Amino acid sequence: MESATLAKLSLISDAFQNGQAIPAQFTCDGADQTPTLKWDEPPAGTKSFALVIDDPDAPSGIFRHWGVFDIPASARSIGGARHIGTEVNNDFGKPGYGGPCPPKGHGPHHYHFKLFALGTDKLGLSADAKIVDVENAAQQHSIAQGELIGTYERR
Repeated sequence: MESATLAKLSLISDAFQNGQAIPAQFTCDGADQTPTLKWDEPPAGTKSFALVIDDPDAPSGIFRHWGVFDIPASARSIGGARHIGTEVNNDFGKPGYGGPCPPKGHGPHHYHFKLFALGTDKLGLSADAKIVDVENAAQQHSIAQGELIGTYERR
């Protein structure tokens, strides 16, 4: 599908506003807690969700921090203490969320939290799928997308 035809989802967090700094407690400099993300009612036909977080400012190319798929269509939040769906390994080599941890002195990095409303119940990915696989599969089945961008800089 062309991205211009996709419906928009509102994706927000109580932890930070779009375009603003991500608090340290959600990064490697703090407790590396998963921020709670919330979204509004998806379009009709939504059968599941997928979520990815990436950092395109990483020195070695896009660094992926979290990938989750097969999130139930009834869900309207994820993160915090709420773990739903299937989490894949992040680029730190661990499943689940890995908070911002850019190189010190590298300037502010932008973290793209992307939520996809999908027209399929299951993405059919294996347990060893990578976040890039989640995003590629989600784009093929996406009927709506929301994005929240947070920044973080280590000095």
